[in-house]
Amino acid sequence: MVLADRGLYARWLFRRIIRLGWHPFLRINTGGTFRPQGSVRGVPLQTLGPQPGTSWQGTGSAFKGRHRQLHCPLLACWEAGYKDPWLLLTDLPPASSTACWYGLRAWIEQGCKITKRAGWQWQRTQRTRPDRAARLWRAVAVATLWLLSVGGVAEETIPASTVPDITPLVSRKLRTRCATRLRLVRVFRRGWICILVALLDQAPLPEGRLVPEPWPAVPEPEAEVPDLLILEEPQAA
Repeated sequence: MVLADRGLYARWLFRRIIRLGWHPFLRINTGGTFRPQGSVRGVPLQTLGPQPGTSWQGTGSAFKGRHRQLHCPLLACWEAGYKDPWLLLTDLPPASSTACWYGLRAWIEQGCKITKRAGWQWQRTQRTRPDRAARLWRAVAVATLWLLSVGGVAEETIPASTVPDITPLVSRKLRTRCATRLRLVRVFRRGWICILVALLDQAPLPEGRLVPEPWPAVPEPEAEVPDLLILEEPQAA
């Protein structure tokens, strides 16, 4: 499964993903139209998820025009706390997919962040040979898994008494995001600190425990997915 934000949608990308045997999950802008299968007229994309708490999924034709039309399934979902809805084009049948899978893209973004400036400083590497870079990436992957597992255990075992109540000291109500729970220290950094402290104290290295969420299962479609007509889409904002 390939997840991409609105700025990365393109006809050649959609076609290449399918050709390689993967499943695209590409987000598009709310501009444009979609004509559900069996319907005579198209409807604006923004009407498929008009407000928070609404969702829609089905097969049809996205966009107008002979040189822009794309026949494929569309998943629309607008969860509470988010600014805009998710409008996703994919080749998976609507009955075998769900828009919530797109939330995995946030994990990918955080993984890129800790691989570079927030963690392993990959942007400083001077390796140019792919085989040598691949070996280093394997080490980075294993080390990242270790730090996240140790940091996760440490976060769950923090005594409540060690967190002072600063509510009376705050003069105004702080603005918080509705969609996420903000952390003062990321799990990766907390694991880094725990391992570093163990090394300095010459104590046994913590092992941690990681119970990941199950990866989304993609059921086999009942019928072969028809060839897709992939043409131009409206310019992304």
